[in-house]
Amino acid sequence: MLLITQLKVKIDILDNDLPNIIAKKLRIDSGKIIDFSIIRRSIDARKKDNILFVYNLKVNVKDELYILSKKIKNVSSFIEQNNELDYSNVKFNKDKKIAIIGFGPAGMFSALKLSSIGINVTVFERGEEVDKRIESIKRFEEKGILNTESNIQFGEGGAGTYSDGKLTNRKKDVRGKWLFEELVKAGAPEEILYVHNPHIGTDKLIKVVKNIRLKIISNGSTVNFNSRVSNIEQSDKGLELTVNNKLQYFDYVILAIGHSSRDTIEMLYNNSIDIQSKPFAVGFRIEHKQLTINKAQFGSNYNNERLGAAEYKLTNQTKNSKGVYTFCMCPGGYVVPSSSEEGMLAVNGMSEYKRDNDNANSALLVTVNEDDFLSKHPLAGIEFQRNLERKAYLLGGSNYYAPIQTVDDFINDKVTKKLGSVIPSYPIGYKFANLRSLFSDDINEAFIESFPKLGNKLKGFNQADAILTGVESRSSSPVRITRDKDNLESISLPNLYPTGEGAGYAGGIVSAAIDGIRVAEKIMDKLS
Repeated sequence: MLLITQLKVKIDILDNDLPNIIAKKLRIDSGKIIDFSIIRRSIDARKKDNILFVYNLKVNVKDELYILSKKIKNVSSFIEQNNELDYSNVKFNKDKKIAIIGFGPAGMFSALKLSSIGINVTVFERGEEVDKRIESIKRFEEKGILNTESNIQFGEGGAGTYSDGKLTNRKKDVRGKWLFEELVKAGAPEEILYVHNPHIGTDKLIKVVKNIRLKIISNGSTVNFNSRVSNIEQSDKGLELTVNNKLQYFDYVILAIGHSSRDTIEMLYNNSIDIQSKPFAVGFRIEHKQLTINKAQFGSNYNNERLGAAEYKLTNQTKNSKGVYTFCMCPGGYVVPSSSEEGMLAVNGMSEYKRDNDNANSALLVTVNEDDFLSKHPLAGIEFQRNLERKAYLLGGSNYYAPIQTVDDFINDKVTKKLGSVIPSYPIGYKFANLRSLFSDDINEAFIESFPKLGNKLKGFNQADAILTGVESRSSSPVRITRDKDNLESISLPNLYPTGEGAGYAGGIVSAAIDGIRVAEKIMDKLS
C-alpha cells in the first residue's frame, strides 16, 4: 500500500474522478491502480476564489517499489497501525452484576463495549426510548408541556442526540477508531470515517442510537427506560441502587448521568460522595442567516453544494481575561428548548444531517467560575445555572417562550422592538427582551467587547440584526465527581465509576463515549 498525503483537488472534481488524479500524482497509468480508500478529506478555504479539497489516501497499486523509487513528494509506504485491544483470549468472571446509569454516549458505549465481549449489563435510563422521547419533545415544542424526565437533556442517546451530532476527530485513537466504526455499523454516514469535521445530524442519530440499543440487547444485556435512580449507597450486598423506589444491588456501577442530572448530583453530594465545583460557560445562542456564514467562509463559492453549509469556531480573550468563544455551532440548524426543570428556560442548538435550514446558530459563551458564583460551595455552579434559567423563563413570559434580542440592541442596552433579516428558529415562541438583565456587568462587558473582534474574524458575525436567544447554560457540567486518575473509580465509593460529561470528564459525544469505553475496560480488567 502507498500513502498519499496533502493531495489537493478542485472542489468540482468528484470522488469517482480520483483515480485519474492519483495516477497523475504517481506518474502512472490509471490501470495500475488496484484500489484506493480515503483516509481523510478536509477543506482548504484560505483562498476564497480557489477552495480545495485536501485528501490523504491509501492506495494499492502495481509496481509499488518502482513508484517509491521515484521519491515523489507526499508519497510513502502505508504502515498499518494495529493497536486493537484484543480480548478474544481473555476469560472473564461473568457472574458479577454491572449497572449503568444513563444511556447517553458514555453509558451507551460502555454498555456496548462490555456486552460485545459477553459481559452482561443492566442499563437504567430515566428518560424514554428515542421514539417516545421524540413525542415528548414535540409536545413541549408545540404546546409548552415539559416532561421533566424525558426531554432534550434526558432519554435514549442523551443530550447529544438532539444536537448537530458533531464528532471531534479521534479516529487515530484505538478507542476512537472502534467508536467510529460502530457508529457506521449502526447507520451513521460512512463519510464520518474520513471527513475533517464529521457530523451525523439529529435525524440520523435517532436511528443510530436505536440500533446500538438493539445490538446491546441482542448481546444479552438489558436496557430499562423510565427508570430513575434516586439513591446510591454502599451495603453489605454491594452498591445499593434505588430505582423507581425499589432496591437493586450491583457489584459495579457506571455513573453516566449527563451534565443536567442535577437531582442525582445533589443526592450524591448528600451521600458524602466527593464533588468539586469546576468552571463552565454560559451565554446565548446566536443566529445568522446560513447564507451569511457561507459567504464569509467560502466567498464566491458560497452556493457550491459540495462544500455544504459552512461552519465556524471563534474565540476572544477580553482585557479582563474572560474567555469568550463559540461552541457547538449548528449549520443550517435550529435553536431548541432544552429545559429539564419546571419554571426554568434553557436553550441549545441542533441540525439535521443535510443542514439545510435557513439559519446557522451557535452557542456564544463566556467562561464562569467561583468568582461569578460568589460561592465556593461544590454545587454553587448548579445554583448559578438555575438562577439564570429562572430569569430567562420570566423574561420570556413564564410560558417557555424564549427571550430574544438583536446584537445591536444588546450592545446598546435596549429592548428589541423589531426583527431584521434573521427570523428566530426557536419553535415554542419568543418575546423581545433585554438579555443584559440575565448577567452581571462583567459578563455583559465581555460579550460587548468581543462582538467587534469576533466580527473581524468572521465577516457578519456581529451584524446588527443577528439574533441572541437566552439562555445557553448547559454547555458542560458545573461539577466534577472526583475519581482516581488510574482506576477511574470514585475516590469516595469503591466500584462506582463517574463517567463522561456529567462527571466532568468529557465534553461532547466523542470524548464522552471514549471515556465510557475506558471505564468499561477498567471493569474488564477487574473481571479478567
